Amino acid sequence: MAFPSTTISGSLYGSSSESMRSMWPDIFYKSSPVRKGIQGFGTDSFHGFGNLEGSALCASPFSISCDEWRKKKDPISLTSAVLWSSSEPSFISGDKLFEFHEVSDGIINKKEYMYIETSTSRGTSGGVPVYVMLPLDSVNSNSTLNRPRAMNASMRALKAAGVEGIMVDIWWGIVEMEGPELYNWGGYREIMALAREHGLKVQAVMSFHQCGGNVGDCCWIPLPQWVRKEIDANPDLVYTDKDGRRNYEYLSLGCDTLPVLNGRTPVLAYTDFMRNFRDEFSDYLGDVIVEIQVGLGPAGELRYPAYPEMNNTWQFPGIGEFQCYDKYMLANLQACARQVGQVDWGKGGPHDAGHYKQFPYDTGFFHKDGSWNTPYGEFFLEWYSGNLLQHGERILSAAESIFRGTGAKLSGKVAGIHWHYGSSSHPAELTAGYYNTRMRDGYLPIACMFGRHGVTLNFTCFEMRDEEQCPFSARCSPEGLLRQVTLAARNANVPLAGENALMRFDEGAHNQVVKNSRLTCLQDNLADIYEPMCSFTFLRMSEQLFQSDNWHHFVQFVQQMAEGRSFHPWEETNYAIESQVHATQLLIHEAEAAMMFK
Repeated sequence: MAFPSTTISGSLYGSSSESMRSMWPDIFYKSSPVRKGIQGFGTDSFHGFGNLEGSALCASPFSISCDEWRKKKDPISLTSAVLWSSSEPSFISGDKLFEFHEVSDGIINKKEYMYIETSTSRGTSGGVPVYVMLPLDSVNSNSTLNRPRAMNASMRALKAAGVEGIMVDIWWGIVEMEGPELYNWGGYREIMALAREHGLKVQAVMSFHQCGGNVGDCCWIPLPQWVRKEIDANPDLVYTDKDGRRNYEYLSLGCDTLPVLNGRTPVLAYTDFMRNFRDEFSDYLGDVIVEIQVGLGPAGELRYPAYPEMNNTWQFPGIGEFQCYDKYMLANLQACARQVGQVDWGKGGPHDAGHYKQFPYDTGFFHKDGSWNTPYGEFFLEWYSGNLLQHGERILSAAESIFRGTGAKLSGKVAGIHWHYGSSSHPAELTAGYYNTRMRDGYLPIACMFGRHGVTLNFTCFEMRDEEQCPFSARCSPEGLLRQVTLAARNANVPLAGENALMRFDEGAHNQVVKNSRLTCLQDNLADIYEPMCSFTFLRMSEQLFQSDNWHHFVQFVQQMAEGRSFHPWEETNYAIESQVHATQLLIHEAEAAMMFK
């Protein structure tokens, strides 16, 4: 860790200086091209710790010199460390967490946490834990558990199959439905209790968006009623396209910092929600609840609602439309245009960007030689994507301060917009807010922003193959997109987690996920070794999952992910899978039957 000072002091909670020193062999440094054993996220910028010379670690109240630190660097150790910014004591259950602060001439400049993975670390050849998403309507609108018998039977079956845990959406529109800061967590406490009973971990999603109107949405959960009243009084609180269509999935980032929600800003409302969740579930965090996925936009993803399916507004593989026409975003655009001396650029988005269902070659802005690659286009796209990054920064910064020290890691989701990826302008990505073109990497800035807050990047498309995509004219490339995002996460030293974009139960999709879980790229050398993705979340628990053939494939998939490889001798693999399927037979019949009835 390359601080300018020669000594860093700190403390290990509940440990003496002697015990701290005895743990030093757990800290190590891997040389390139292996993923660095020490990664860091400072309070003001991202740090890639490729050089540890001149650094020292210690546990308060004693100090360790640079020479002592150099003697302790052990290239054979199988553990690693991650640092991130902090300002208060904390610990992580099951592993070791230290608080350090830089000292220069006796003045404390900053504090950082050091998380040291122990022998439970997976390493470069380890398996990938599998989670399963619960149904979107697992909790009713009155905040009670929906279909409790089915939930209980399903969790028993998942645990027996070797699943690590579950993912559940914590809906803003359910929990805070009654009024500002009036929270009802009832049904979610029942889910957490069931998960603990069955030995399952939980990924909790802070879902600040509307359910309904996106791919796979099977129920309707709007934003809280009191929020909708504010929107009715001021429709500019939601995203708006050039024709004035309002999108009610998520509040516009244009009003992030304005007190438009009964005297609170949207970011403050999200912050209060997350803080209350932390306080309510403090007895589960770090033990049962191991991950908080922070909602950042429509469908929980960091993006604009550029491709709304509701009312047939958009159809795949249309390019979508820019969502920057509410009065708050327009005011921001006008101010930025004035700053660069181009007042006309602030009147709105590109006039020739086409419509939701069009292809890029039908537009003046997105075609190969279009205005996306002009000074005006660059200005607008920088502004549009930059606002999205700032939105993510605000919410993740708040989440990091709230959940720091709870033992639960943070994650955020990025959309897998793979259609028109083969075109020069990547129009569908641009309208969603990802400034990614053939000449510009739009995912590295996102990965670095996640990195500044110690946030895992969650991405989709892991089950997709290029050859399966149609129409050919849409130039889809989910595999190419995944490779780019993998490299961005790797370059930013950010952990990558995965999901399947569509609900599939076939072996082909499962095998593609297993293959992609290793996070290798075509340009990697044979000697390059990288850790696999940190987790995979399967979309989704349903009646179909528990059908005989689907369940057989799923059990095989979970086993392959856990082993970190796709193939074994047929007899060994078949025997192990058949044994697990047989052992869970009664459970899946019960789960399947229960899922059919409320």
